[in-house]
Amino acid sequence: MPQINAGDFRKGIKIIHEGFPYEMIEYNFVKPGKGQALYKTRIRSLLTGTSLDITYRSGDSLEEADIRNADGMYSYFNGSEYVFMDNESFEQVSLAADVCKDVMKYIKEGEPTGLMYWNDQLIGVTPPKHVILEVTYTEPGAKGNTATNVSKSATVETGAEVFVPSFITTGEKIRISAETGEYLGRA
Repeated sequence: MPQINAGDFRKGIKIIHEGFPYEMIEYNFVKPGKGQALYKTRIRSLLTGTSLDITYRSGDSLEEADIRNADGMYSYFNGSEYVFMDNESFEQVSLAADVCKDVMKYIKEGEPTGLMYWNDQLIGVTPPKHVILEVTYTEPGAKGNTATNVSKSATVETGAEVFVPSFITTGEKIRISAETGEYLGRA
């Protein structure tokens, strides 16, 4: 496996720590008055999502994780797992619902997704940048609130709740950021 030297650390690299894949989410270079330079890092497990704070010396190196990204499509939810189709091999792969967490609440069946593999095992899903969903329920807007930046809660077809401007009504299609859940505009 390729090695990554401490001087090449950057946000977003995938490494192996104690036999499991992690992503570096933060790093800081520290040069004390005496001694070796240090790299203070925060890494997040790609399997469980937990974070660790680890300090490395300037001469240390880490093993790079063999992460493969592929295009896929969300097929269906079978009660405990989300099932996806890999667009390259056309195989169906599944991921436990607790691993996906909040990623899937804005994605409906048939939507494209990114699939992340480690050792040919699906470990994560990347949602598209934005999705278009229909508003299934929202309270009617009060008259006169269209000029100000008033927002209200709306339920979309996947069951998720989104804050939308007061002029949005039930049945409208809206564009939502699948990563943050923010309203982006009408579709």
